[in-house]
Amino acid sequence: MINTLRQRIPFFILVLLVSWVFSVNAQEKSNLPTSEIQSFVETFETIREGYVEVMSDQDILNKALKGMVSGLDPHSEYFTKEELVDFNELTSGNYAGIGVEVEMKDKRLTIVTPIDGSAAADAGILPGDVIIKIDNTLITDLSMKDIVTLMRGDIGSTVSLDIERDGELKHYKLTRRLVEDASVTAKWLGNGIAYFRISQFQGDSADEFYQAIRKLKEASDIKGVVLDLRNNPGGVLQSAVGVVDAFVDKGLIVYTDGRHELSKSQMEATKSNTQFANVPVVVLVNEGSASASEIVAGALQDHKRAVILGTETFGKGSVQTVVPLSNGDAVKLTTALYYTPNGRSIQAQGITPDLVVPQAVLSFDKDPFIVKEAELKGHLGNGTGGKERTSADVNSDIGELAKTDFQLFQAVTILKTLPKLMQNQ
Repeated sequence: MINTLRQRIPFFILVLLVSWVFSVNAQEKSNLPTSEIQSFVETFETIREGYVEVMSDQDILNKALKGMVSGLDPHSEYFTKEELVDFNELTSGNYAGIGVEVEMKDKRLTIVTPIDGSAAADAGILPGDVIIKIDNTLITDLSMKDIVTLMRGDIGSTVSLDIERDGELKHYKLTRRLVEDASVTAKWLGNGIAYFRISQFQGDSADEFYQAIRKLKEASDIKGVVLDLRNNPGGVLQSAVGVVDAFVDKGLIVYTDGRHELSKSQMEATKSNTQFANVPVVVLVNEGSASASEIVAGALQDHKRAVILGTETFGKGSVQTVVPLSNGDAVKLTTALYYTPNGRSIQAQGITPDLVVPQAVLSFDKDPFIVKEAELKGHLGNGTGGKERTSADVNSDIGELAKTDFQLFQAVTILKTLPKLMQNQ
């Protein structure tokens, strides 16, 4: 049989296939029949000899490997050497493109979130938008590699996207630019309330977070925290654990469980990293919050260290491991599921907020008619000498924040109210 196979495919592929079968059988991990190898060989030969376009043996093999891995789940991928370089650039937070995190959902290229400060975010592209066409190319049946190639390009070049949103087709023309994503931003919201926005979890995001905390603490004491994880697609697990560690001084943060012993792990809080042991915290999440951001929300929810506010999260509860291969390629493989401290799996479920608050645009009655007791003829006095208040004294403007970011307004309202409630306990 081996001589027959040598006539049909290149020798290096034959050696790869046969040695793999023998090694697997030798370890009694599989009884893969030779007929399965024969089917692969026949398919390989059919493509090489009959496909409408000429393809190299390496290209055919790469496509076979990619199909084998991508067929497992939406997050597993096979990377060539060149693609691995691109992947490492993306996780570093510095790359040229339009700045979107995408997933294949029901064979539709769906935007999980636009990255803060990117061309996509500035143009108004939203989580849940479905990309139909890139420039003049329909994305139907394109591989993720081909899609990324279409979206990325030289800084200053343009790309057109046709996007479906709520049954309507929208057209965007974006200019590619370098996405230099400092993943953590911080500011004061007044009344001692600190706001921290984490756009994605990069390798250094936890360090950025602690630096931002120290900088704000130098100015004033922090009496309340808003942690904004909306449209955060996730990223590096260890960075998410580091952020939780700032709020929790002991106990489990997250654990993972998979088939391989190396996929089983537990990550615990450390008292030395705790920055906010008793400070009230509100975490903002939405449908664009995924993966590592769900770990943070789930852990703080289980430890009862924060009020989770917003809308239900994306529901990606799987762990991917990049496994290098001897030829320089790599496999990004789903190796485990992660679980919150109370044993909840987020996979395909997500985190349900403690307070479900959709993002909303408020409208206000213009110049509402108000009459107060102090304006009635013959009204009684205050009785304690207090100043009377008429309709002219009523301030119905609740602030610009309520108009521009209703969810954040609700979070600030909670943090302003909590100290008053705690005084009565």
